[in-house]
Amino acid sequence: MDDLAATLDAVWRIEGPRVVATLARVTGDLSEAEDLAQDAVAEALRVWPESGVPRNPGAWLTTVARRRAVDGWRRRAALDERHRTMAHQLDQEDDAAWEPIEDDLLRLVFTACHPVLAREAQVALTLRVVAGLSTTEIARLLLSTVPAVQQRIVRAKRTLSEARVPFEVPDHTEWSTRLSAVLTVIYLLYTEGYAASAGDRWVRRDLAQEALRLGRVVSRLLPREPEIHGLVALMELQSSRFAARTDRHGDPVTLAHQDRRLWDRSQIARGVEALERVDGLGRGRGPYALQAAIAACHATAPSFAATDWERILVLYDALAALVPGPVVRLNRAAALSMTEGGLEPALAEIDRIDAEGTLARSHLVASTRADLLLRLGRTAEARGQFIAAAELAGNDLERAWLQARAASLEFGSS
Repeated sequence: MDDLAATLDAVWRIEGPRVVATLARVTGDLSEAEDLAQDAVAEALRVWPESGVPRNPGAWLTTVARRRAVDGWRRRAALDERHRTMAHQLDQEDDAAWEPIEDDLLRLVFTACHPVLAREAQVALTLRVVAGLSTTEIARLLLSTVPAVQQRIVRAKRTLSEARVPFEVPDHTEWSTRLSAVLTVIYLLYTEGYAASAGDRWVRRDLAQEALRLGRVVSRLLPREPEIHGLVALMELQSSRFAARTDRHGDPVTLAHQDRRLWDRSQIARGVEALERVDGLGRGRGPYALQAAIAACHATAPSFAATDWERILVLYDALAALVPGPVVRLNRAAALSMTEGGLEPALAEIDRIDAEGTLARSHLVASTRADLLLRLGRTAEARGQFIAAAELAGNDLERAWLQARAASLEFGSS
């Protein structure tokens, strides 16, 4: 039973958002869709031990949930005309023939990013229902607390229901009002896939690939919006390094030590082309395009030593002017440390960021400081920072990796 539960958990991680998206299209109600999906999961726990895991578990869960929806509508004492119509339509459909997943997920993203919701609620809700992230994972991504995230999600669902927001891709005249929120969600979804904030995997390629797919779809809907192409460029360029980011044991491999022969050159080319489309529109580079330009510097450098850190630093300066947040400043400090004479100033900047406390719950400050201290030969201090970073890391694999780095310094290894 434990093996089945683990299998079902893995299935839900991959298929859950698609199942909920399809059910939300059918019912027009996000909360009802989630309830039906969970009923289907409970049914799987009952049935699969005897029948085995179906060939297409996502379709199985969707079919069971849809049947429960029909049964539930029929059992209600006073069916309104809407429910009668839904039940009749579902009766006419082949259970396996449901609408393409891509359309349903896109509808779900646009619905969760409806302007009736505040930005924080849009992002939290979409990461929960589209990405299937836990509230703990979302809290780490948003630099928030679990209770705050839970409250946002509950209120967002209630607001969508009370406002009777339709489950659909809006008319093209409304796209621009939701675009910023949609791009934010896709970006955070990709970020979680690129470097998982929790769990036992360093990379969640399923999430990253889903974010990239959604980004490509949106770029086709709005081909003259430069930031869409900037975000797609960023995801293409970062994804090109997936094969080199972990070793054969699944442990992280830093950029400096990656085998560049494993990088996907065709994906790098697609990323560079997308960035060129941004420039071709002639409206300047926004935050996503600037991050893509930084990624392009890394992706096109023949070696780590040949990286143009001065150019990267200039790009971070431009990015910080647009989005002056602590994570951007931390990344800029890391780039500054790679320039001539920049190591000590970079360490001072990290100390300032740490003193502000905005990243107090993140391991990033301590781990970045540890690397800089190690390069300065301050081994004991570096070890202490690796230990501090490990204590804050939410990802099991990353925590073990940071602990191993600290242990290696204890025994005099660098």
